[in-house]
Formats: sequence, C-alpha cells, structure tokens
Amino acid sequence: MNIPADLKYTENDEWIRVDGNTGTVGISDYAQDQLSDIVFVEIIVAEGETHKKGESCATLESVKAAADIYLPVSGKILAVNESLPDKPELVNSDPYGEAWMVKIEIEDASELDGLLDAAGYQEFLAKKA
Repeated sequence: MNIPADLKYTENDEWIRVDGNTGTVGISDYAQDQLSDIVFVEIIVAEGETHKKGESCATLESVKAAADIYLPVSGKILAVNESLPDKPELVNSDPYGEAWMVKIEIEDASELDGLLDAAGYQEFLAKKA
C-alpha cells in the first residue's frame, strides 16, 4: 500500500499535501482500494467559498459504496479538480496525483497538528485491519 511520507492523513482516509499555506486534498490509496472501482465523483464546494475542517467537499460512488470526502483543515477553496467528474477512474489509478479533489488556503495551520503523519497513518490502518 502506498502511503507517501510527505503527506498528512485523517482517520477518514483523506490526505493533505501542504505547500506554504496551501493544502491539496484527496483520498488515500487505502480508501480507493476499499471503495473499489470509482464510477462517480462530485465536488460539492466551489472556488472562493470558505469551509470548516470536517465539512464535506466531495462525494464518491463506487461499484461497492458511496463515501463523503471531508476537509482536513478549514480555509478558502482555491481550486477544484474539474477533470475528476469526467474521469472518476483517476481516483483508483492516481490517488495522490491527478485525483486531487480541492486546493485550500489553510486558515489555521495548527489544525495540521491533529493529523497523522505517514507512520501514524500506517499504524492506524494496521489497528483497523
């Protein structure tokens, strides 16, 4: 299972890549594997909106289940991945690259402290198994 060391993770299986005060958000390799073949992606936030940590930013549907994707931090939405609704399979093939969901301007960097690093996320998944 791919768990990049440069990301932070939530216990809901979202990841965030931090670059300055911008965060790029998506779902982990583990999450896409559990969901199986993703057939539908709907990003439910828009550029310019401000949202709180824990609010839903996207909905995914797979052949097995539906899942909400939650923001790991609060902030202003800077960009949404417009190509995902047309290419939902990217979530399965490239969860840490082309399948990012949103980019967010991080409002409170201290919210990152509550997230798991790669080792912590790996431990979390091992306990869940």
